[in-house]
This record gives sequence, structure tokens and C-alpha cells, in this order.
Amino acid sequence: MSLFALRPLLVRNQRFSQLSMLRGLSTLPQQVRTYATAQRKSASTSSLSASTDRSDVSTDVRPMGERVKENTKTASYLGIILVGVGVTATLFYYTFRELFSSNSPNNIYTEALDRVKNENRVKDALGAPIKGFGEESRRGRRTHVAHTSYIRDGVQYIRMQFYVQGIRNKATVHLEKKMNESGDYEYRYLFVQLDYYPHTTVIIEDNRLQQDIPKPGSALEPIL
Repeated sequence: MSLFALRPLLVRNQRFSQLSMLRGLSTLPQQVRTYATAQRKSASTSSLSASTDRSDVSTDVRPMGERVKENTKTASYLGIILVGVGVTATLFYYTFRELFSSNSPNNIYTEALDRVKNENRVKDALGAPIKGFGEESRRGRRTHVAHTSYIRDGVQYIRMQFYVQGIRNKATVHLEKKMNESGDYEYRYLFVQLDYYPHTTVIIEDNRLQQDIPKPGSALEPIL
């Protein structure tokens, strides 16, 4: 084939190559933009991951001495709270024992007052109805009942004094109880002394003679 016959074919190939190159150049900016966008997304993801990692790190930058001081203060507050709870529990215990125990002074006073109020000799002497009260305070309140507890020969005793008043007269009540082997108090004596002349004494219960008898084998037992 002659050179003149191949010339149109060479010219056509050259034009096709130039057209392809121009098309490649026209799409180059779009590829560059796509690459730049991908790079920005990758950088944003890396920044977010770094922020998440930094959130796990403690941000408490206070000095060590200040943090120790804060912890000490918190421990002190906790100790005060625990002490308060302990004191409150102790108060509840003693209050419960005072109100509900049969051996408490308050219950001993209530039981003795009921016996005195139901005693016919006392009602005749004072006049019913009868009310009871304790020592009079500076403000005129009669709420305190005088009592004392003591131990003698290893045995617990309680002694009490309070007052009763009827519509005519007043009287003073004296009692003493002794704890038995079962852990309960029993009367040694309970009597009412009238405050007016001739100061008659109404004996409601008196077990001193029986309780004071020496037990066999004791040092007080008479030698025959």
C-alpha cells in the first residue's frame, strides 16, 4: 500500500488520540476534587476519633494536695454522719426501753399509781377521783418521778416516791422493788402516807419480812 493511501488513516488516528487526551484533561479537575473531598472526610473521621479518645482521659487537673484535702473533707463528713446515726440509734434504744420495758421507771410508776387509785382505803381518805404526779419543777410542772436504783448483795433494787391527790386531800406514795431470779421486779413495799394530820399510813403491800429472811447456808443464818 502506498504512503498516500495510508495518510488518511494516520490523520484519523492522530485526531482520535488528541480527542482522547482532551477528554482525559477535561475530567482531571473532577478527579482532583473527588480526591480532595475524600481526604477531608478522612481527616474529619480521624479528628472525631481523637476527640473520643481524649474524652476517656481524666480532666481533673487540680493539684494533688487539693484533691487530698477534698477527700479528707468528704471522709470527715461521712464520719460525722455515722456518729449522728449511732447517737440516734442509742437514743431510740433507751427511749424504747423506757416506754415499753416492764422494769422501766415509767412503767413501775404507772402500775403503782393504778394500784393506789384502786385502793378503797386511799379513795376514802383522799376522795375520788385520784390523780398522780411527780416532783414539781421550777416551771410548776409535775412530771419528774423521783427514783433511784442501787445494787445490794448482787441484787438490783429500785426505790421511788411520787404524790397523789384527791378532791379532799393529798398523800405521798413510797415504794421499793427488788429484782427476782427471773429478772422481774417484785414489791418489797408499797404504802401511802397521808399529808394531813395524823399522817396515817395506808399499807398496800409489805414483803420485807419474807424477803429479808436469810437463806439456808448464808452468813446471816442463826447458829443453833
